[in-house]
Amino acid sequence: MNTQSNTVGSGSVVVRPVMSYRDMGKFIDVPWHIYANDPMWVPPLRLERRFHFSRFNPFFKHGEWQAWVAYRNDQPVGRISAQIDSLHQERYGTDSGHFGLLECIDDDDVFSALMLHVEAWLGSRQVHKISGPFNLSINQECGILVEGFDTPPVVMMPHSAPYYGRLLEQHGYLPLKDLLAYKVRIDFEIPPVMQMLIKRFSPQITLRTLRRDRFAEEMEILRDIFNDAWSENWGFIPFTREEFAELGSSLRLLVSDEFIQIAEVDGKPAAFMVGLPNLNEVLKELDGSLFPLGWLKLVQSIRNHQIRTGRVPLMGVRKQYHHRPIGLVLACLVIDAPREAGMAQGFKEVELSWILEDNMSMRAILDSIGCEQYKRYRIFGKTL
Repeated sequence: MNTQSNTVGSGSVVVRPVMSYRDMGKFIDVPWHIYANDPMWVPPLRLERRFHFSRFNPFFKHGEWQAWVAYRNDQPVGRISAQIDSLHQERYGTDSGHFGLLECIDDDDVFSALMLHVEAWLGSRQVHKISGPFNLSINQECGILVEGFDTPPVVMMPHSAPYYGRLLEQHGYLPLKDLLAYKVRIDFEIPPVMQMLIKRFSPQITLRTLRRDRFAEEMEILRDIFNDAWSENWGFIPFTREEFAELGSSLRLLVSDEFIQIAEVDGKPAAFMVGLPNLNEVLKELDGSLFPLGWLKLVQSIRNHQIRTGRVPLMGVRKQYHHRPIGLVLACLVIDAPREAGMAQGFKEVELSWILEDNMSMRAILDSIGCEQYKRYRIFGKTL
């Protein structure tokens, strides 16, 4: 077993690879140690994490990884993973790889030990350009929180200790890209200029909700729009059919029809939006477990409309409409369409995330309807 020890402070740092079911349990539990005194952290469901890191995750059809846990005096003090994604390498070069799932106490020796393992593992596979964190890819949780520590994360968004950015920079990692999270009250008003554009283009546009009787076909439509819409964005990796189908199985259980909107132009799907209830409002109280009664509390909170915030995690407008007035209208309409249903279910506020910092056209739309940028996440990189 590959281990490394550094004698520091009150004891040595030992980094052990995750090789067994028991090791994985310790890996999953590390955040409970790191965020024990952080009231903003939301514990993930341990069962969901088990699935995410298992062979059933479709990411592993095109990606390989290794995870490690750092110990001091036999107590977990950090964790990290290294990943190689063949889809990423096809687009960005075979010398590219990632780190992710970083959690660590504020200790330079612990952090150094973790990063040495990542860099050695990736370097032995001819990777020289490292970026992250990706948990496990850019289509999942990614980035280090660098602004907005005073509010908890919404569903499927990460939370970080405030010193992570400093530790990364001290070890030669530089900022590559910032990702923004916006929030908006659900009773926002569409500005007059946009209302004029909507009136102009509305004869061409039809809005509809998801057709559950053709669910698999509808998921493919959403995947096709997303992969086209995001294809020229920084770091883009296409969703595979299996990945989107797995995402769809979650949406089928959690999302009402009104919160999946598809806009068609002259009868052809051109844009879409998916909204989610912010399950973190409930998960905060479950401490990572659905048993014995956590599952009941979760289901009742959704069915009884007790959740007051939401998130828009997926949205896209086909590339042919980018930088055109009709593209602005499509984006605005799919955001606006589920508002009435959201208000009826008691929603007060929605997060739109994440948005690339240099996506100025989308940021302009969000600014125009009164959105507030309130969190910033950062991707770091290093060349070995």
